[in-house]
Amino acid sequence: MRSTTMSDLHVYDTTLRDGAQQEGLNLSVGDKLAIARHLDELGVGFIEGGWPGANPKDTEFFARARDELDLQNATLAAFGATRRAGSRAEADPLVRALVDSGASVVTLVAKSHVRHVQEALRTTLEENLEMIRDTVSYLRGEGRRVFLDAEHFFDGYAVDRSYALAAVRVAAEAGAEVVALCDTNGGMLPDQVETVVADVLATGGGLTRIGIHCHNDTGCAVANSMAAVSAGATHVQGTVNGYGERTGNADLLTVVSNLQLKSGLRLLPDERLRDAMRVAHAISEVTNVPPYSRQPYVGSSAFAHKAGLHASALKVDPGLYQHTDPAAVGNSMRTLVSDMAGRASIELKARELGIDLSNRPELVASVLADVKARELVGYTYDAADASFELLLRNAVSGTTLSYFDVESWRVITDQRGEVGATSEATVKLVADRRRFVATGEGNGPVNALDHALRQAMVQVYPEIDKLELIDFRVRILDAAHGTDAVTRVLIETSDGETSWETVGVAANIVEASWQALVDGITFGLLRHQVPVR
Repeated sequence: MRSTTMSDLHVYDTTLRDGAQQEGLNLSVGDKLAIARHLDELGVGFIEGGWPGANPKDTEFFARARDELDLQNATLAAFGATRRAGSRAEADPLVRALVDSGASVVTLVAKSHVRHVQEALRTTLEENLEMIRDTVSYLRGEGRRVFLDAEHFFDGYAVDRSYALAAVRVAAEAGAEVVALCDTNGGMLPDQVETVVADVLATGGGLTRIGIHCHNDTGCAVANSMAAVSAGATHVQGTVNGYGERTGNADLLTVVSNLQLKSGLRLLPDERLRDAMRVAHAISEVTNVPPYSRQPYVGSSAFAHKAGLHASALKVDPGLYQHTDPAAVGNSMRTLVSDMAGRASIELKARELGIDLSNRPELVASVLADVKARELVGYTYDAADASFELLLRNAVSGTTLSYFDVESWRVITDQRGEVGATSEATVKLVADRRRFVATGEGNGPVNALDHALRQAMVQVYPEIDKLELIDFRVRILDAAHGTDAVTRVLIETSDGETSWETVGVAANIVEASWQALVDGITFGLLRHQVPVR
């Protein structure tokens, strides 16, 4: 792959428009403004804000963006379509709305597939080309930079190569700065994309840039984007975290990281690429779509190592089992502790926590034996780092860290009439040499226990108000035993800045939940360096 300077390749984000088409993803105008700021911090070149005129939300976004967005790195682009068949661009209200949006860049979607022209637009092939020419020319005359998305280009190329190329040529002649070739159905493979892009560039009618826009229906969106760049494309479109309809779009963070770290192309300044993980997770918070732990580069598991054999090598040189330095994208290496772990895994995990066990082989062996014994009965520490850290710190100190001593707890669940079932929990504990009895109500036994425990502890540890239970997962470990089966509960707790997971295992689901709940609160107080009172 050729060497390219930072200014040679466009990074074009379409999270706010194409990404927002993902099932279950609904963005307010405020959400879109917040995401745009994060994208600008990342350093992308262009942010596609939406389709002004087509819906009130996107029209409002561009109106507010004029006053509320102070973009330092990115240029805002408005998305729209070529004029309607049989009209003129200057008379089309949706084309006029693109001008009125105030965006200096307009990205037009246009048909390049003969069947789509004839069956979807229901117009002639000649009129479609005139729609492209007229709309691009009009917007250029209004002082706008024009990019064109050639919709269904690769499928159209396969059906009628000459017409697909004609759509590209007409756009170029009319003044389009970029034509992005769209794999709209997501069905292409990398070798096909590379061949087609190379052909377009060879017959591109004087275009300065060819771009690529890929969907992930074959699981090849990132690879197809890479193939297009290898063939000469210099404009890459995608969405953060791969958001998009059906199976999503090309994950822009993966594409950029691959091109920059693997192919040596300069797309973002190094210091901005190091912000990739933070931006990915910040945008996940805005969209309310949980981060994908196994997402390349920026997922929490992207550089997580579990097997003991790997850990032994990692002690010598982390690069032996990592494809790149995780710090390059703002991530870090993690060692997971499980029944597959060896002594090296325990030592590496301890080192992550600032604990040196290199000269304490007996303690390492003891912790390893404890982990294996616990995982044999159902505990899992690779998915519950916080519970393992508590176990390790207790082993190192020789005492059990406890912010309170529990006398007892109980939960009652009842249903009266047609009203849904409610739960009431009572917790009795001692903290700071004082005895507390608290009762909490909730929509389930765990929710009620959580409320009761907080009411009892908040008088001694007000910091507990910062902690929130955000996820609760249950797994039956021996389903053959039916309702008598052992249950594993994983609880995720957050302090608003980060989150951690804890585990509990018992034959009683409420008891397992209590174990995980207590560990989650204990770890949260420890993380905030709250002293035991």
